[in-house]
Amino acid sequence: MKAIPWFVLVSYICLASLHYGLAEGAIHYYDFVLKETNFTRLCSTKSMLTVNDSFPGPEIHVQKGDTVFVNVHNQGKYGVTIHWHGVKQPRNPWSDGPENVTQCPIPAGTNFTQEINFSSEEGTLWWHAHSDWSRATVHGAIIIYPKNGTTYPYTEPYEEETIVLASWYKADVMEVITDALTTGADPNVSDAFTINGEPGDLYDCSNETTYRLAVEYGKTYLLRVINAILNEETFFGIAEHNLTLVGTDGAYVRPATVDYIVIAPGQTMDVLVTANQAPSYYYIAGSPFADSIAPFDNTTTTAIFEYKGNYTPPSTIPFPVLPLYNDSDAAATFTNKIRALNSAEHPVNVPKNITRQIYMTVSTNTLPCPNNSCSGNSNGDRLSASLNNISFDTPSISILQAYYWNLSKDVYTTDFPEKPPTFFDFTGNVDNITLYTNPGTKVIMLDFNETVEIVFQGTNLSAAENHPMHLHGFSFYLVGKNKGNFDNATDPLKYNLIDPPEVNTIGLPKNGWAAIRFYADNPGVWFMHCHLERHASWGMDTVLIVKNGGTEATSIRPPPSYMPPCSKS
Repeated sequence: MKAIPWFVLVSYICLASLHYGLAEGAIHYYDFVLKETNFTRLCSTKSMLTVNDSFPGPEIHVQKGDTVFVNVHNQGKYGVTIHWHGVKQPRNPWSDGPENVTQCPIPAGTNFTQEINFSSEEGTLWWHAHSDWSRATVHGAIIIYPKNGTTYPYTEPYEEETIVLASWYKADVMEVITDALTTGADPNVSDAFTINGEPGDLYDCSNETTYRLAVEYGKTYLLRVINAILNEETFFGIAEHNLTLVGTDGAYVRPATVDYIVIAPGQTMDVLVTANQAPSYYYIAGSPFADSIAPFDNTTTTAIFEYKGNYTPPSTIPFPVLPLYNDSDAAATFTNKIRALNSAEHPVNVPKNITRQIYMTVSTNTLPCPNNSCSGNSNGDRLSASLNNISFDTPSISILQAYYWNLSKDVYTTDFPEKPPTFFDFTGNVDNITLYTNPGTKVIMLDFNETVEIVFQGTNLSAAENHPMHLHGFSFYLVGKNKGNFDNATDPLKYNLIDPPEVNTIGLPKNGWAAIRFYADNPGVWFMHCHLERHASWGMDTVLIVKNGGTEATSIRPPPSYMPPCSKS
């Protein structure tokens, strides 16, 4: 158990200004050493890429407004990038991390120092690799405490613990995705899920190492839950204990007491749990939410909520009652409870007068293969995915560097469609609609400080499902969502403009829509994508470029003196 610290020992307090602006708080330094490490799970041992020999990786602890410098030493076998998920990085896309979007991979045998600038975030975020599927084993928590002189907007917990949900593959995860992209088929599903690196009692060779959370009767604990799973959303709960949601994606929410949460890959949730049951053992469990015909890992990871004291352990440990894997109504029941705190100390600022509206279909598709040689379907096509029927084609040069140095014509185009190229009954019968999509490296250009609304529209093409959509560089307000096709005349009348949650990742309902709003007040190049890794690998991505404002303070910072080299220049 980790008590909530008053300060972080690894930090170096700095009262001087940063090179590009005044530091509001402390400056912290971390070294991340990426290298292959042997781990044994599920009766077998494998070598896998980790940071500092740990799975999950090391935690970063800061206070609101701090700055962190992380020197990433790549001692692995291939190039890697690191992303600081949910950190807005004001004016500093250079350290955001998505491969060939804001930087090229850090080559093996080299290092790269990234600067992480915290601003309004407070709560729990996380970091992870952002190149191929290496984030399966390269990830960790970011804990952002309130500034000195302020506190949590709820009763301070007795202790806190981080809960990281992750995928476990017996195979080399990089070989899994490489094989899938080569054949055009669906990648193999994971062999297990883990809680803090351990699969739990329901898997072979695992019950001796099941993660245990030791608690004292009558005390309240803060659990910082992170979904680092590659391709499955998760129902999560603790047997016979209620959870009170108090934060998500680095922002506070109105407390909501629930039996379970549903958390998508990329999301973080802060929940309070009080140890108020008879002292015993109780299972903590995470099971998949997968409302699709696509293959998924239908297994359950467990940990043990273990009371301290003298008592006879139960012969049968109580198990939480979680919804069935395809219960989309249960998922919606939970997400509909999430509201921003909207207090004087933590107000919302929802854009009201929209100057830019984008309507974006989110689909799984196919692409043709030469001589029908792929294994994605019976026609010999490869599996693909798209936004507005454009399947993102990752360039070999960083888009940020191309934009900054005016090399755009050779790297990307600015004609991403802001509405679907073809309108049809998106969520209905699509038998007569082609599954083929169009590859391209197309971006959306936004003027500085535009007020933006994006309506994501799910479609019934191929294998429809819930999509966790994530935007780098911003938090945004989820102002509305529902099943079916979006109606621009009636649905905005039902938007929540009073206390919508401020998040960085949202679950787009299967065959439904979700509307988000934000101010384009962060100049830079920002990736937007589905956080299901197979969909991101297939092209369910695009890039938003926010132009500079009229001053130095509203413009992208100059690049650092060193950036990892690209394959072209």
